[in-house]
Amino acid sequence: MSSVTQPGAHAAPAIQPALWLLTVILVTLNLRPFLTAPGPLGHAIQQATGMDLRAFSWLTLLPMALMGVGGWLAPAALQRLGARTAVCASLLLIALGCALRLAPAGNATSILLIATAGLCGVGVALVQSALPGLIKRQSPGHVAPMMGVYSAALMGGGALGAQLSPLAMQWGMGWQAAMAIWALPVLAALPLAWWALSRIQARTAAPRTGSAVPVSDTSWLMRRPRTWLLLISFGLMNGGYASTVAWIAPFYQGHGWSAAQSGSLLALLSVAQAASALAMPALARRKIDRRGWMLAALAAQIIGFAGLALWPDAMPTANAVILGAGLGGCFALFMVLALDHLPRPTQAGALNALMQGGGFVLAALAPLVMAQLHHWSGSWTSGWLYQAGMALAVAVLALRFAPQHYARVMQAPVQPASP
Repeated sequence: MSSVTQPGAHAAPAIQPALWLLTVILVTLNLRPFLTAPGPLGHAIQQATGMDLRAFSWLTLLPMALMGVGGWLAPAALQRLGARTAVCASLLLIALGCALRLAPAGNATSILLIATAGLCGVGVALVQSALPGLIKRQSPGHVAPMMGVYSAALMGGGALGAQLSPLAMQWGMGWQAAMAIWALPVLAALPLAWWALSRIQARTAAPRTGSAVPVSDTSWLMRRPRTWLLLISFGLMNGGYASTVAWIAPFYQGHGWSAAQSGSLLALLSVAQAASALAMPALARRKIDRRGWMLAALAAQIIGFAGLALWPDAMPTANAVILGAGLGGCFALFMVLALDHLPRPTQAGALNALMQGGGFVLAALAPLVMAQLHHWSGSWTSGWLYQAGMALAVAVLALRFAPQHYARVMQAPVQPASP
């Protein structure tokens, strides 16, 4: 392949596909451990801090909400800072948020925990808003499988957080240290991220002039009803993930399970998420219409949440696998679905960022809703049934994602090439 490009065109990135794949995996693995670690440690945290369930829900609610707000701001921030600076600075925020959890316990420990969760959420926001657009640009012929790898790495990182943090406590660490250890893999991934994104940024820098629609101009997307349909659907679906991460470990600890046992169940669920997130986009790549696989993933969620509500002790491991497969596959398919709607990487990335932004804000409310339902009813049954109902609602909305209508419903402005 010749390295000569036309004036104003984007040059092929000088980075090997295997190194780009490794970069995506190592960066993405660090985006969920801080979120999944507190659930299995919930009993120890609540004993040390006096947090009730509604206060504890803020360890999930605040970072998810900030991921959402950050998603709305991501296109403009990425244009101003560049992907390398935005992603690497965000990784440093995640590392700082995790490290600050080592602070000695005191009267303000609960406030500090919530603040560090928020700091990590801000860091995650830009990273997970930047990567889908970068993936579409760097791997244009392999968007679905690459988004599967990205989604699987997200869920795999969640599995590590859920499994290793309670084990670290079992091996003698305090609960603060068991959550703070997740700063280390973030710092380990930082040099590779800086190097890879430097190579990409140098080779794919877009011209400053000649574009009718700047990357940061997302106002036209906000006027499309399809943007809002994607946002609401993604938010309601991801609320199931947020609630599961926050409450499945405390739920089973209420059934007599230990922190390590409940952490292992959450880790198993996350592994099932990762496997499904990897497999479903690959299976769905044969056709641009992803709705059949989307409905299958949502059906698995309905079965899983109903199992938690009605038969929690019957087959908990099998139920966790079914629920995890539904959550992971659905997340990955939504990420692909948003990118499918628009052909240009910058526009598709902006749509994906807006979907994640508003969606995560909506999803952030789900753990609090479940805590409130528990407060009113005295059990988790109503909360799990609520999540099953939300999955059913998303299934109805998903029927509208017919690919033959993408161009008509989006009506993307034209971006002429630079002279």
